[in-house]
Amino acid sequence: MAAPEQEQEPDAVEEGLFSHLIELRSRLMRAIVTLALVLLALIPIANRLYAELAAPLVARLPQGAHLIATEVASPFVTPLKLAFYAALFISMPMILYQLWSFVSPGLYKHEKRLARPLLAAALVLFYTGCAFAYFLVLPAAFRFLTAVTPEGVEMMTDITHYLDFVMLMFFAFGLCFEVPVAVVILAAIGIVNLQQLRDGRRYAVVGAFTIAAFITPPDITSMIMLAVPMCFLYEVGLLAVRWLVKPAAATP
Repeated sequence: MAAPEQEQEPDAVEEGLFSHLIELRSRLMRAIVTLALVLLALIPIANRLYAELAAPLVARLPQGAHLIATEVASPFVTPLKLAFYAALFISMPMILYQLWSFVSPGLYKHEKRLARPLLAAALVLFYTGCAFAYFLVLPAAFRFLTAVTPEGVEMMTDITHYLDFVMLMFFAFGLCFEVPVAVVILAAIGIVNLQQLRDGRRYAVVGAFTIAAFITPPDITSMIMLAVPMCFLYEVGLLAVRWLVKPAAATP
């Protein structure tokens, strides 16, 4: 009598796995459809989006200088690439929601309690980092770069290279602004505790300025504009550890 029951167990496991795969496919399709719809809505205004993205540089170019396209298809392809990046940027809350909806049923209650604010904070901090780069850092960096252009050299930047540079800056600043989330995760999994994080402030400051020196354009203003917020966000991370992570979980 035990044999039929044992034979049914693999079938139950296969059915459970199959249902999870179906749900995963459904979640992925919803995320992809959302991304596609947003992209279709942005394609008609792709050139306008690029003009807005290029504004920090164009406003600081010398008289008569302008952006150029060095490849035949660049005037068409580059704005479309920007439209895709913008669609991904706008659709990210929906994509993360679908991911969370798939993963959350398998989490414990205390894991959900920690994961929800971390996920929301990570999204907000990434957007904040991108906005910080666009409105503050890029204008300062381009002001410096145009000022140090050698005499006799006309500054004309390729539109594709400019897009790649700005996207890299957005991604770098977005990741650097995730410092509080990284600090909380390290404390939650027991790698460090709150006291160790407090004692490591000086190393965090050195690390922030080192990272800023590698990421930002070669001017001291941009470096300080990234390093100082990272130091501030480290302190925010300490407060978050104090609020979200129980002492038992924070102790290695």
